Amino acid sequence: MIPEFGPAAASVEEFLDKAGAAIAIEITPLDPSSGEPAISHIRAAFARGLHVVTANKGPLAYAYAALRDEALAAGVQFRFESTVMDGAPVFNMVRSTLPGAEILGFSGVLNSTTNVVLEEMENGHSMEDGLDCARRLGITEADAGYDIDGWDAAAKTAALANVLMDGHVTPMHVDVKGIRRLTPEKIAGLTSKEKTVRLVSRAHRGNGGLKMRVRAEVLDKTHPLAMARGTTSLLLLETDLMGTLGILETNPGVDQTAYGIFSDVADIARSL
Repeated sequence: MIPEFGPAAASVEEFLDKAGAAIAIEITPLDPSSGEPAISHIRAAFARGLHVVTANKGPLAYAYAALRDEALAAGVQFRFESTVMDGAPVFNMVRSTLPGAEILGFSGVLNSTTNVVLEEMENGHSMEDGLDCARRLGITEADAGYDIDGWDAAAKTAALANVLMDGHVTPMHVDVKGIRRLTPEKIAGLTSKEKTVRLVSRAHRGNGGLKMRVRAEVLDKTHPLAMARGTTSLLLLETDLMGTLGILETNPGVDQTAYGIFSDVADIARSL
């Protein structure tokens, strides 16, 4: 039987008040340049004593430390496994299985659209042909310029740095250069030398503080990061006690994103 729904709530606050839920799942569209309205939705849930699970990277990239502290003050939990690398256990792995280990830095290929575009260009097609292919796969941002110019990867870089390295940064702190300047001819010349190009996110904390960047990097085809093809993503975590650990997800889809949300809900439920 299909459930009958009442009239639409006039606001998120009214919806949360009437829902009577214990956990709010935040997956609304957002402005990638501000993290809104997801940040406000999450705060409204915290104010009502709700735990929150989100798949939106914007809140982590722009307001993670504040949201973390607000959740703690409200006595609720805040989970976000599907924000980076779909449902692959990145944040949960570090929190649950690396006690006492410090994340010193990371490198990764985190934007699937640029993978697809670069592979199409390797085959002699134009960047626009590659974007059309990525659109057909349903993986581009609403404005594909966020992918091509590196800002989607920058948001994920900031989110990872904030959660894993206590970064207190935003995407504006990431040194970003996307792939727009590349041509099929340039990539063909690299392919003949057994090299490839990937849009690589990097972060490292050294004597000068936390440094982050997103770049189209030339890699040997045998480099671990060159394994990220198609919608595959790869993240390498540099730690002080466990060396370098890698997380690879192979051609994920919406099912993996949904599983990440489910795993967060299950994690919260176990603690109630």
